[in-house]
Amino acid sequence: MYRKDQAALTPPLGWNSWDCYGPAVNEEQLLGNAQYMADHLKAHGWEYVVCDIQWYEPEAGKYHWEYNRFAQLCMDDYGRLMPAVNRFPSAADGAGFKPIADRIHAMGLKFGIHIMRGVPRLAVHNRLKVKGTDISCHEIAHRNSICAWNTDMYGVDADKPGAQAYYDSIFALYADWGVDYVKVDDICNVKATPLEEYSARREIEMIRTAIDRSGRSMVLSLSPGPAVIGKAWHMAKYANMWRITDDFWDNWPSLLEMFWRCEVWQAHVQPGRYPDCDMLPLGRIAITADGKGHYTNFTKPEQITMMSLWGIFRAPLIMGGEMRDNDAFTLSLLTNDEMLRLNQHGGTPLQLFRDEEKAAWLNFVGDVPYVALFNLREAPATVSADLTELVGGAAYTAEELWTKEASDVQGTISAEIEPHGARLYKLTEKGR
Repeated sequence: MYRKDQAALTPPLGWNSWDCYGPAVNEEQLLGNAQYMADHLKAHGWEYVVCDIQWYEPEAGKYHWEYNRFAQLCMDDYGRLMPAVNRFPSAADGAGFKPIADRIHAMGLKFGIHIMRGVPRLAVHNRLKVKGTDISCHEIAHRNSICAWNTDMYGVDADKPGAQAYYDSIFALYADWGVDYVKVDDICNVKATPLEEYSARREIEMIRTAIDRSGRSMVLSLSPGPAVIGKAWHMAKYANMWRITDDFWDNWPSLLEMFWRCEVWQAHVQPGRYPDCDMLPLGRIAITADGKGHYTNFTKPEQITMMSLWGIFRAPLIMGGEMRDNDAFTLSLLTNDEMLRLNQHGGTPLQLFRDEEKAAWLNFVGDVPYVALFNLREAPATVSADLTELVGGAAYTAEELWTKEASDVQGTISAEIEPHGARLYKLTEKGR
């Protein structure tokens, strides 16, 4: 393996604060969801608790989910962003995220953070020194490499002395905090100008080097997408997961689009390297400062479709909703152990067919086949898949993983499926 780390040898299972709290998550919300995971999901393999964007901004969320332009950010004397103490009180006196990470680790879980690529504008404008050097942040900034939707950062110019040292310094800090997972934003979609593509690619390489030098294993997640299939080799070489879509939300057109995105990326699913379908917008999401939000707009059949596709494709499963508000159905989706076994221990997924009305996918856990059938229509439909060329002509018991219903199949597997619904089957050969 090229990388020194052994992180994410199976698809990460976790929670991220973005879908429910946007840029405004606080310590109570973070730890409350961690405790829920420890109580209800850890036994099923879930482990990552990830604090998303703007944790270093005291006034994040002031205008709902809009980013505050040229906001004041919390940082140390070396231009390294620090948690805003008004939102994360345990970070006081320079403690950073270590107290929160310690509490999450004590629950038997792992802790992650979101960062933007680059160096803070404020560190550049104030000419703060890169830790361990006489080089100031303004000397490493790539002022023409900026994010189109967030004004916090300049890119880091990989060709400048001190550029790698800056990334080394922030990942050394994250290692000291006990960070296990880093989601890096404004870096995955390289379908941009040649300058932006070059800058993002070089920054991915510097980040990989910094993680390896930090002495701590960390999952590297790249965001947002859509990543470009022609750069799959680069993503796989340096990252553990990379987004194949822009932000994914709770509407059928976005879910339907994921079928062709998964088709494009299916051959690139490998241990420690996962095309990322984005978070699961399940349960209560889009919560505002006044406590308002909504439960997912996906119907129950659509939620099963999403979990079946993400499961058999072996995408990372990152829950996006406020888990303390989960109903029994939402919890059942996250704790289906046979689906999770497929997601965690399957092989390379294979789309069997897809048209405007239906789709089917295949994967194996060892020599045990799993088949997913999808009805993409607005009306009920029968969806069938020929098993003969895939698994031979033997007779099988087909267990549907969501309903737990079992049936005998041979040659063909078929199901009547509700609009936008799915069936996910484990096939056990008779007589074995």
